[in-house]
Formats: sequence, structure tokens, C-alpha cells
Amino acid sequence: MLDYGLDLSEVNREVALTDLLAEGDDLDAVAAAEPDWSRPTPAKGWTIGHQIAHLAAADANVLLAIRTPEKFAAVLDEDADVVAAEGAARPREELLDQWRGGRAEVAAVLGEIPLDQAFPWYGSEATATLLVPLRLLETWAHGQDIYDTVRVEHRPTDRLKHIAALGVAARGLSFYAARLPLPTEPIRVELTGPDGTVWTWGPEDAGQRIRGSARDFCLRVTQRRALSETALAAVGEDAKTWLENARVFL
Repeated sequence: MLDYGLDLSEVNREVALTDLLAEGDDLDAVAAAEPDWSRPTPAKGWTIGHQIAHLAAADANVLLAIRTPEKFAAVLDEDADVVAAEGAARPREELLDQWRGGRAEVAAVLGEIPLDQAFPWYGSEATATLLVPLRLLETWAHGQDIYDTVRVEHRPTDRLKHIAALGVAARGLSFYAARLPLPTEPIRVELTGPDGTVWTWGPEDAGQRIRGSARDFCLRVTQRRALSETALAAVGEDAKTWLENARVFL
């Protein structure tokens, strides 16, 4: 199923690409300033080095899927923990250079290919329309682990809108992963962005809704915070269940 059947109609590739590059640069500044990449992050068993290695490996997989799709099947057998550990064992500067070069190359390739060009992706076929915001989401989420580790504020920006939009579009995945039936009623989502603007999804008259900050919603759907650690509010059983099981990946 192309792009997992998600509604990505609001994705603007140029805007999302600019935001992807900016998010990577912000994380780069924080990671490069930390001399000890062996520090453990909130992800069990993963150090800062593991986090950067994972991002670098994911970028390499994007390039493989686009350039040599016939070889991508081999990636499906890889263990993410093993790959991250192998990368983290490399010299810090070597890994940093790999990550920098890879993310720049991925942004260039995703900005050049036709939007209707499909390539293999985990259990599906994907296009740049999905992969650009998806790479932004992953950079932001794994970056959050690093920001938490070094105790530097992860300043919220309007880039969160791409991540929130993916979280909303992937609502069905949250129920599927929890082995729960997909709700039949619409759910309204109202999230407040960093500048106070309210971003909305779903019909205004929906009986079920979710409200809160865009940052909290993004932290929840990327599973960087427990629901109790956010100020998100839900009205309706399905809305509550969604937040309890929220995710954007299996």
C-alpha cells in the first residue's frame, strides 16, 4: 500500500525539506558540543552514539531504497539495536561525518525525485511525500532523547506541525498495534503551536476530541513521554484510547 494509505495531502515537500534540514542542524549543534557520546539516553541500552548511528543508518536505508530498490529487502532482516551498536562503536568524529553527509544527501535526493516515484519501505511502498516528514519526525524524536540526556532545551518550533500531522494521519496504526478496532466516529484534534496558533484536524462538530500543546502531542505519538507526563486532554472513549496507545510506528 503506497505511503501506508495515509492522507498526506497537506504535506508541502519544500517546506518539510527546509524543516528537516533545520532540525538536523539544530541537533548537530547539540550533539557535536557533547564530547562524551557514551552517555546513556532514555532509550534503554542506547547511548548518544547509538542514537546518531541509528539516524545515520536510517538515512543510508533511504538512499538504498531509492537508488537500488532491489537490494532493500536485505534491510528488513537487520536488527536496529545491533546496527546502532555497531555504529556507536566507531570513532565519534567518523560517525559524526557519516551522519552529516548522509542527511544532506538524503535531503537532496528526496527533494529531487518525482513525488509519484514509489520505492520500497518497511511493509509498504513510499514516496518522498511520506519520507520527508518521516525523516523529520525521526530526527526530532531521537534528537529528543539526546536533548534530554545533555539537559538542553529542545525548543519547540513550527516544524512540529509536520510531526503532529503524521501522528494524526497514523491514528489507525495506534489502534492496530494495540489490537483494538478502529473507531468509526471522527475525532477532532486541536493543538496549540509554539506561537499560540491552533492547528486542527477533523470536523468541528466531532463529539470526540483531543486538545493540548503540539509539543505534548508530538512527544506522545513518538512515545517520548507517557500520557501522564503531558497536559493533553481527551473527550470521548476513543480519543482517550488513542492517546493511551498513540504511536506513529510499529
